[in-house]
Amino acid sequence: MPTSGAYSQEDIQQILHIAIVQQVDTGEFSREQLLEIAAELGISPQLLQIAEQEWQQQQSLQRQRQDFDAYRQHQLRQSGIKFLIVNSFLVSLNILMGFGFPWSVYVLLCWGLGLSLKTWKVYASRGEDYERAFQQWYRRHQLRHFVSGWVGKIGRLLNA
Repeated sequence: MPTSGAYSQEDIQQILHIAIVQQVDTGEFSREQLLEIAAELGISPQLLQIAEQEWQQQQSLQRQRQDFDAYRQHQLRQSGIKFLIVNSFLVSLNILMGFGFPWSVYVLLCWGLGLSLKTWKVYASRGEDYERAFQQWYRRHQLRHFVSGWVGKIGRLLNA
């Protein structure tokens, strides 16, 4: 506890966070309670609204990142299935032809290396490569959403 009776902004945030987490109520606050808390802390309704909008944007971005991660994991599963199907066929073909030269092992190893690198890339969710891939996916996602919205509008106009 500070001896001067003054708290830094970080100290206040940590104390309030602990108090809110330990609250025995339902764990949820109403909008009115949020406004009351902000008023007691001297936070204007306008500043609270700006903070709330920023929080909503952060939540939206977090959901987009989760969708992106799920998309990448789905793509990886698809690649893994293709790997298993094709290499099972090639190894079977190699066995049926005889064990003279196990050429299918080279395909299996090379493709397996590529799949391993892709797996590492999918689960590495930090860094510039991840950000670049996310931004590219996000732009494509936004473009698809925009185009499908316009196609839907045109379709409704033509049907009307």
